[in-house]
Amino acid sequence: MTSHSAASCCECGSMALRLSGTGDMMPRVGFGTWLAQKNVVGEAVKLAISCGYRHIDCAEIYGNEEEIGQAIAVAMAENHLTRNQLWLTSKLWSTHHAPEDVRPALLKTLSDLGVSYLDLYLIHFPGSFTKDASFPPQPEHYIEIPTIDTWREMEKLVDDGLVRNIGVSNFSCAKIEKFWDQCRIKPSVNQFELHPMLPQAKLREYCKLRNICVTGYGSLLNNGSPFRGTAPNLLLNPTILKVAAKHRRSPAQVLLRWGIQMNAIVIPKSTTRERIIENSQLWDFSLDNDDLGAIYCEDRHLRIAGHGFLKGRTLDEFWDYE
Repeated sequence: MTSHSAASCCECGSMALRLSGTGDMMPRVGFGTWLAQKNVVGEAVKLAISCGYRHIDCAEIYGNEEEIGQAIAVAMAENHLTRNQLWLTSKLWSTHHAPEDVRPALLKTLSDLGVSYLDLYLIHFPGSFTKDASFPPQPEHYIEIPTIDTWREMEKLVDDGLVRNIGVSNFSCAKIEKFWDQCRIKPSVNQFELHPMLPQAKLREYCKLRNICVTGYGSLLNNGSPFRGTAPNLLLNPTILKVAAKHRRSPAQVLLRWGIQMNAIVIPKSTTRERIIENSQLWDFSLDNDDLGAIYCEDRHLRIAGHGFLKGRTLDEFWDYE
């Protein structure tokens, strides 16, 4: 991935962040594809690329990579793009953590997406499951595979040119530290839930110290997530609405801009043209200290991620009380 701009993982005003290790520039606004339905996601991806998105966030477990790959091929041709002008992220699901399963899983993703390499490949989730595990898994589906065993196979994918950067998703500070010293190639990205009701200050600070770039998902509080339960709708939050009115922006733009100013990459998902365009228009305004202070007061330590994967644990236990 090439870029004329340069940024480190702690520069919130730049449109791309430089990853540790390779120095690749990762676009700050990506297009998310979780919960994007089949026969809809392809058109949404084509529209996003035509509207200027150059970062697509995918995952095997989302079940739509083949359709996304077909859409990418069409969109690249229509917009006269070359492969190095588009950033593609995907993720290794927990049924493929066994060392012998890592490469086949990646090759399947590459085939589905119709590309020869990924810009970023993440371990999607810190737990390991049997190959026949349901989603979400049942207690009997959990197995023990040391993260470092999976990680070493990820490193080999980089060595072989199949992946340019590797990282993790949904990993706490403690879970990263557990295998950090054994890594030959350090994680360059950690993708985790991030929104004003869960600002994740400790985890963001840890990632900054380790030079790990943050991708925040759930910026709008995962309004379509099957795990959100009775969580409030941030798009209707009075504080967010007040800040949005002040800047003459939508609540979604305020939430995404907040993520940018938390030094994170954001990956909003939509299937409507107006929202796809709107979600990318984040660079001609900023939140001031009064805005950030008011939004800070919305912290509820409210987690959506992790429900359905607890195996008898509380969310705090799963996230190592961070």
